Amino acid sequence: MKNSRSRRAVASRLLLLTLAAQGAASAASAVPSPASALSRLSLEELANIEISSVSKRTERLADAPAAAYVITREDIRRFGATSLAEALRLAPNLQVARSNANTYAISARGFNATGANKLLVLIDGRTVYTPLTAGVFWDMQDVMLEDIERIEVVSGPGGTLWGTNAVNGVINILTRPAAETPGTLLSAAAGTDDRGAALRHGWRIGPETSARLYAKRTDYDATSTARGSDVVDAWHLQQAGLRLDHRDDGSSWTLQGDAYDGKSDVAGGERTVAGANLLARWNRALGPDAGLQLQAYYDRVQRHQLAGLGTFNLDLDTVDVDVQHHLAWGAMHDIVWGAGYRSMEHRTAGNPLLQFQPAERKLSLVNVFAQDTLRIAERIKLTLGVKAERNSFTGVELQPTLRLAWKPSDERLVWAALSRAVRTPSPVDRDFVVLVNLNIADPSSPYNGRLLGGPDFVAERVNAYELGYRTQPTANLSYSASAFYNDYTRLRSIERRASGDFVLGNQIAAHTYGIELWGRLRVNERWQLSAGYNRLVERFRFEAGSTDPGQAAAGANDPRYQASLRSQHDLPRDVSLDIGLRAVGALPNPAVPRHVALDLRLAWAVSPGLELSLAGFNLLDAQHPEFGSARSRSEIGRSANLRLVWKL
Repeated sequence: MKNSRSRRAVASRLLLLTLAAQGAASAASAVPSPASALSRLSLEELANIEISSVSKRTERLADAPAAAYVITREDIRRFGATSLAEALRLAPNLQVARSNANTYAISARGFNATGANKLLVLIDGRTVYTPLTAGVFWDMQDVMLEDIERIEVVSGPGGTLWGTNAVNGVINILTRPAAETPGTLLSAAAGTDDRGAALRHGWRIGPETSARLYAKRTDYDATSTARGSDVVDAWHLQQAGLRLDHRDDGSSWTLQGDAYDGKSDVAGGERTVAGANLLARWNRALGPDAGLQLQAYYDRVQRHQLAGLGTFNLDLDTVDVDVQHHLAWGAMHDIVWGAGYRSMEHRTAGNPLLQFQPAERKLSLVNVFAQDTLRIAERIKLTLGVKAERNSFTGVELQPTLRLAWKPSDERLVWAALSRAVRTPSPVDRDFVVLVNLNIADPSSPYNGRLLGGPDFVAERVNAYELGYRTQPTANLSYSASAFYNDYTRLRSIERRASGDFVLGNQIAAHTYGIELWGRLRVNERWQLSAGYNRLVERFRFEAGSTDPGQAAAGANDPRYQASLRSQHDLPRDVSLDIGLRAVGALPNPAVPRHVALDLRLAWAVSPGLELSLAGFNLLDAQHPEFGSARSRSEIGRSANLRLVWKL
């Protein structure tokens, strides 16, 4: 306890001293640095950033009736993140925890786990969760960070528009059009724990068509445990891709794709990953307030683990096609509707310990949706929507929403929402078979028998209630506040059979509630502060008749609170200083102590096209855990990274 108070005191003093120094430097010079463009935007201009994740049509962030946070490309650059998962730490409405060098647990509004299955993640419109487990393999998801336009993070259900898995939130990662990335860019970084390099080249093919190519590689060193022993978890990933954009009067199309392969060390062997994807999207304007979009993509994933009895292979092919139509009907109605089809064919090869039966499956998702935003008064809008989605396991699931938005003035938005979303069964729920007693790996486990998928496992469901407020009371201050109450039913449990085996069932219910706060303060033209805080309360219970001998809350491991404070400051002589302080509460099961982390980044714009930066992460302690069981988890250590970005 004493050490914890000491670390917090040191963090507070260091932050105050640095902010004071920044204030003095700000008074010394009023000439903004050319290294930062977005940081000089007014808060009004930031509020005018258009997003599409809330209503599947472009709208100003200030008008979106949801708990939406936007990570800009300038935020990512100034944070100094080396991976996509690390960049997500910038969103105050996400919990991001690193379990080891190649594994992350990322979620919104609870239910976090390394296989968290209630968060939908998209990269340029392509869904990247694996249907095998309904979770995201973060060691396979990457983009060239310099190409990201923004990351839209919406906490709260998004099932009406996005469908399966959009239970607690949506992460929508959008990269820049090729026309905005001309010329050559070289990025190289070397750090105490990782190294990487990326190369991009963009050019114009004609007056209306642009293209870019990129390639990158990143290597992450192995971590260690609290006792100092090495963890076998080093991670290597290389990726290349292309993008073509064409735009003419009234229409546009995009063709983009990526190919990657990588390797992660695991105990007794290695895990290899490889894949490729290709996406095509066509847009046609049908008037000032109407448009049509067609999109299709193919995604190939291979994930092979070679580690003795732990050998497990997955091959997955996904084909997705959807159409969306947006139109204004009279003066009152703004309608978005569409339909989609997705085919997912997976092949698995298990081992003597665990298997999927059957080993091969072809799954499909078919959906239709419609959402109407009605202007019922000059400053009041009511949004009604529903998605009907048919899956291969439980048939048709309905996901409705109702949202009310009231703008008392141009600078304020009050909104409320009622929504239902579902997490449909995955092969883990239906086909998973563990062929040995579960307590072999953990003698203290209450489970003593084989584990089988549940043939009657149904979709998990949440009914969500939200209330929010967003305002910009002055030209230099903006903030957002939201509160939520979520009622979950039919959550996954492990039920004992008379034979002594266990089967996956739906005998857990839960309710969660909390608040999310964030804001930005523009101290002056050169200095900006941002802060965030969220608090979460979770209550789990077994339904009557459940025979699960474990804990009802075993499927979630979340802190009761998170807080963050960030400072972005342009100093004289084209130097910028960025500071990030975050505090994360303790995790209950497996227990992880609370921690406070301090990040610093100092950058120098040597010339308009050349930037050199030095970043330090987790500077308050030598190492600390963020997620996982004390027996096997990694300690996330203090690290530094030197980066050069050169635009030729």
